[in-house]
Amino acid sequence: MKSLFRSPLFTTVMGFVLWAWMSFVAHTIRWRVEGNEAARAVLGGREPGVILACWHETVLLMPSGWLRFVRHWPEHTMRTAMMVSLSPDGAAISAAVERLDLDVVRGSASNKKKSNKDKGGVRAIAEASKRLREGGVVCMTPDGPRGPRRLASAGAIMLAQRTGAAIVPYAISSKPAPRFDSWDTLIFPLPFSRGGVVFGAPIDCPREATAEALQEALQTGMDKATRRAEELAGFHARPDPAGAAV
Repeated sequence: MKSLFRSPLFTTVMGFVLWAWMSFVAHTIRWRVEGNEAARAVLGGREPGVILACWHETVLLMPSGWLRFVRHWPEHTMRTAMMVSLSPDGAAISAAVERLDLDVVRGSASNKKKSNKDKGGVRAIAEASKRLREGGVVCMTPDGPRGPRRLASAGAIMLAQRTGAAIVPYAISSKPAPRFDSWDTLIFPLPFSRGGVVFGAPIDCPREATAEALQEALQTGMDKATRRAEELAGFHARPDPAGAAV
């Protein structure tokens, strides 16, 4: 069974199916969008470029923002790439993303317990850094590829400080949306549903700032954008971690 999942034929077929489904839901969900003006301003001729940070559970929804909004913005002139892991699942996702006219950067952060196995992290960081320094846009999951869920790791911060790029929290949600029994409770978006897209306030990541402070800022920005995207999609407002209403 593993050999079937890793075969080029399976990857091609699943890539086509995922592409078709991503495109279908992107064009049939009734979207409400917030924060796009600030995001457009950041994308307007900025060099270095921008990192779009989005939770791993929304990987099937991520391209919706690209298809319906970002690619049509006149300010967006550079290619957009999405970081995808080197796992077998990542191969199918990569095939689908490429059909959406997005570039793919393959690789993931290394696992400390499997430090002898190359996950393509060095190559991925090098390629993403080059794109960002040239003013490109790179979409990545700060809690991927293996979690913990909705917990921003230091990967995006490291890449931003290394290149001078800004990070834009990018949250997307839809309702109703069944979830898979996976570590990230992956959302399976449905067509003709309600959806919310939120571009959070850009986060500058100067080299002199501490990684801890920037990681906390990213976590706060992602949490705030996620809550608002869920509200726009029709979910009830949830209290923030401090207990205040949002």
